[in-house]
Formats: sequence, structure tokens, C-alpha cells
Amino acid sequence: MDGILTGTCSWTDPALVSSGWYPRGRRDAEGRLRHYTDRFPLVEVDSTYYGMPSARNSRLWAERTPDGFRFDVKAFSLLTGHPTRPAALPADLRPALARHGGTRRTPADPAFLDEVWHRFAAALGPLRDAGRMGAVLFQLPPWAQPGPRTRAFVEECRARTRGWRVAVEFRHPGWWAEGGRADTAALLGGLGMAAVAVDTAAGLPGSLTPDVPVTSPALSVVRFHGRSAAWGTGGKEERFRHDYTEGELREWLPRVRALADRAAEVHVLFNNCCGDAAVRAAGTMAALLGQEPRTAAPTEAPGTAGPRPRSSGAHGNGAAGHTGCDTNSPDRRSAPATSGTGTQEASCPD
Repeated sequence: MDGILTGTCSWTDPALVSSGWYPRGRRDAEGRLRHYTDRFPLVEVDSTYYGMPSARNSRLWAERTPDGFRFDVKAFSLLTGHPTRPAALPADLRPALARHGGTRRTPADPAFLDEVWHRFAAALGPLRDAGRMGAVLFQLPPWAQPGPRTRAFVEECRARTRGWRVAVEFRHPGWWAEGGRADTAALLGGLGMAAVAVDTAAGLPGSLTPDVPVTSPALSVVRFHGRSAAWGTGGKEERFRHDYTEGELREWLPRVRALADRAAEVHVLFNNCCGDAAVRAAGTMAALLGQEPRTAAPTEAPGTAGPRPRSSGAHGNGAAGHTGCDTNSPDRRSAPATSGTGTQEASCPD
């Protein structure tokens, strides 16, 4: 369907790289991104949450992608109210983080935040200039509950991102609960910010509703986090470990189409990044929506194919709904590189 873009939350996740999804000859930084863009028109850069982005990587991403491709960029952790490790910042800003970085209860020093915002925006400039910028995603922490303080924070984020497409994912369930739903929609709608709908396991204390209204005529975003019972409580790999079935994805087709009726673009992103689970789910969803790969998949010479992906559920011998990811394998949610330019996507560079 026109206006619906499907992709995944990272193309350089270590578990994806080691799964065999990338064919031989396309396993370097440039080859991986070009292989990904052959199949999907959209990707989320999540490394920009774990470490500050760089203009150099933005230029390379723009050069290695075709016209029409979009990068949604996850806002840096310090800009969304999350704890931030010193190594996530450039070396010259680390002392200031210790003095002025703030806590859950006290905001960071305004002058320090101004500098971080300036560098974050400047690093994304090449993507905007090339027409590759999708949206900036602000994923607020679960302790950011509805109230005047968080509302003011959201308003400040909008003030600092004038002219950008911005999406907001609330992790506190109260924002879309029956009693606060109308106020939340009015807040985002008044600011021209897109609400993010999510797919998670139901019935858990931190479960989030999938039914979120369109709050911006320009954009609606859906993020599939998997349906792990460890959502909100387990380790990093366990929280996102899920192998979506075709039936689970079909449940979303009426919702996605309804969003597309009210928004110019709908970004459908898979964050169940364990092995190749996210790219398989994104491919299945694209097929269900009647979308074809952007270009024909390149073929490999006989005997050159990489190792077959490890998986489970409907694709292997494990329990249904779970991937075969090794819980001890590297995870893209690991600590940022000491360079201060982020992990995976931002430090490869891809």
C-alpha cells in the first residue's frame, strides 16, 4: 500500500549480522546497508540513543541509499530523560555530564543541554539535506508518567525540533489509559507530533495498548517489540525475544490500514531484534500488505551462501514464538563505544 513503509529497528544488530541474512560479498558496512535497502524502504537508527551520532556517518548513509529511502532516528538518551553513560558523549562533554547531567528528579543544566542538542541536530544535517530523514523518535522512559512535568518536557522537545517530523512513544501505560487518552491525543496533536503505537505482550504490568490514535496528519508510527513475557522485567535479549507468526501480523492489518487512511505515511518497524527475527517479520508484513521488495534480490554463486539463520518456532525446533538467539551473544543495546559516536550503526560506520 502506498504510504506504508516497513522496516526494522537497526540493520547492524550483531545478532542479525551473525545470523547469515547478509550474503557473502555484502557483509562489509556498505554492502550490508545496500543489501538492506534492496528489501526495505525504511530503517530505524537506534544507535543514536546509545551514543551521539556523527555527521560523517550521516553522509555515508545518505550516499549508500537510494532516493526515497528513509531513516527514522532514535533521540539520544540524554534528550529523552534516560540515564546516560559518559562514554556515550564526545570526550570534551563527559566532564560536563558529571556536573550538569541531571537525574530522574532534576533536569540537566540548560546550557549543557543546549550544546548536546546542537551537536545532535548538526550530526543529522546530511540526512535532512539529502532527503533521507524520516522522523526523530522520542521514546520516553516508563517513569515519565502523565503530569505537568512530562507535558512540559514534551513541549520543550517540540520547541527544539521545529521543522522536523517527530514521533513520541510513551512507555508509561497511563498516557493511553482511558482516563488520560484524550488529553494525550490533544497534547501530541496540538504540537504536531506523531503518536507511536506498539505491539507488546498483553496482560503484564508494563503492557502498552496497541490502539493509539493518529495525532499528526503527516505520520503515524507502529513499533513491534515482540510478545515476550519478560517485557518490562527481563534482560535485554529476553525482553525482545519473539518470532512473530503470520497470524499475529495479520491481526495488525486492519489497524495499519486505518492509520494509513488518516496519515500521509505510516512507518511500521520491527524491534524484535534477535537473530534475523525482525527482518523476517518485516518481510512477512510487507508481503501481507501487498508490497514487493524494492529491487530484485541479488543471487549468489553456488556454494557461496552463508550459514543458514538460526531460528525456532515456525522456523525451527524451538518453542513457538521464540527465536533461537543465543542469550549470551552481543546485543545492540550494549554500552556505547568509547568514541562517543554510538554503537553499531554509528561506529561501524554503516
